[in-house]
Amino acid sequence: MKNITYSSTRSASEPISASQAILKGLADDGGLFVPSEIPAFECSLKEMAEMDYKQVAYEVMKLYLTDFTEAELKNCIDNAYDAKFDTEEIAPLVQASGAYFLELFHGATIAFKDMALSILPHLMTTSAKKNNIKNDIVILTATSGDTGKAALAGFADVPGTKICVFYPKNGVSAIQEKQMVTQKGENTHVVGIHGNFDDAQTGVKNIFADKEMAAKLDKAGYQFSSANSINIGRLVPQIVYYVYAYTRLLKEECITDGELINVVVPTGNFGNILAAFYAKNMGLPIAKLICASNENKVLFDFFADGCYDRNREFILTSSPSMDILISSNLERLIYRLCGGDAKKNASFMESLKTEGKYTIDADMKAALSDFVGGYASEEDTFGIIKSIFEDNGYIIDTHTGVAAAVYDSYKKNTGDNTKTVIASTASPFKFTRSVMKAIDSKYENMEDFALVDELSKLGNVEVPNAIEEIRTAPVRHNTICDKTEMKKAVCDFLGV
Repeated sequence: MKNITYSSTRSASEPISASQAILKGLADDGGLFVPSEIPAFECSLKEMAEMDYKQVAYEVMKLYLTDFTEAELKNCIDNAYDAKFDTEEIAPLVQASGAYFLELFHGATIAFKDMALSILPHLMTTSAKKNNIKNDIVILTATSGDTGKAALAGFADVPGTKICVFYPKNGVSAIQEKQMVTQKGENTHVVGIHGNFDDAQTGVKNIFADKEMAAKLDKAGYQFSSANSINIGRLVPQIVYYVYAYTRLLKEECITDGELINVVVPTGNFGNILAAFYAKNMGLPIAKLICASNENKVLFDFFADGCYDRNREFILTSSPSMDILISSNLERLIYRLCGGDAKKNASFMESLKTEGKYTIDADMKAALSDFVGGYASEEDTFGIIKSIFEDNGYIIDTHTGVAAAVYDSYKKNTGDNTKTVIASTASPFKFTRSVMKAIDSKYENMEDFALVDELSKLGNVEVPNAIEEIRTAPVRHNTICDKTEMKKAVCDFLGV
């Protein structure tokens, strides 16, 4: 097995180990850590078809986290993928409406972020021990709704850590907000900001880049790390479920060994679809990576003309986790399209920072042939939720609705009948109001938790524990600040 190291997308800095990259989260120059190469599978897909989720996770993750011992990595995996998931399969596939929906929402907070954030705290504390870290690790995270709760749940009361989550005060669903502000744990802190997700994400990146603050924290016995998908410890576990999905189709004889599939991913920060791209480059037989955007279609436009331009209106939609104009993880793809030229990539990122846009050259654009961009309007999204329910009795959330609508349009436009996996990224219970309104406008004026019970009856699905526990939970976090006061909010939380 090759030793995989990590370096920044923005400079030819000294490579570091996986555990060091996990601890740092973001490179000192503001770049993202990328592996020295994308490793190939050591195990055949047929062999992995006979494995359970944990075993597949080990086969994939060991190839990237090469400084972890077998015992260390298996311990992290065993602690992550346990009874906190409400299905034995961890990530079941459901066939509906001519596609396979990969349900990634069976974890503690009913969104796909659980798939990686269940294991990240274990990877991080193991990494801290491996590198003799004495400081407490302060997890600093911006969320568009789901990462925040999943990170809070993962790190709550984990010794040697503290976690501070920023979210856009009016930019998440009522259920998402209640999940965060009721979070238990003496080491947790949640802050609503006056601004959108991009403001929260930029603020967090600026705090990471503040050398003076880092020195101040170090003196007080703290150091920052991130639980956002910029952390390589978030990205690697996400590769696993695409491999797992393919091997389940193989096991059930829905496909033959080596048969190509398409993958559709509702996309905001680009981490989830990037994980599918890494899986493809490891040898997973994926034909097209279909990148589904909502009305904030910055990625759709990028795939169409090679220009990434965030200078546009920010639209609040019913799929808030995708209401993003700066897709951070796209930088990892741009770096790869640049042929690993960190200087060239850094110039694109500088242009994004100063002018709000950059345009890739013709060769780079030609290398994007794996990807297809699509977007769905609110009307498209609500329409597909309604039709899938009426045709199959299957209820999907709004983000999955965006993906399903984009896939429906792609199929009509291309006639491509390749078997397709749609990443179903959140439980419909997380976005109950929008989902129920899509099914029938008569639900529009019902109270949030009455809607939850109605959805349960309609879909013949039990209300998830993640929803039950917040019905009567007291609010524990009520801090709100301006986007310019985020640094102060962190200092107040840490008492420095």
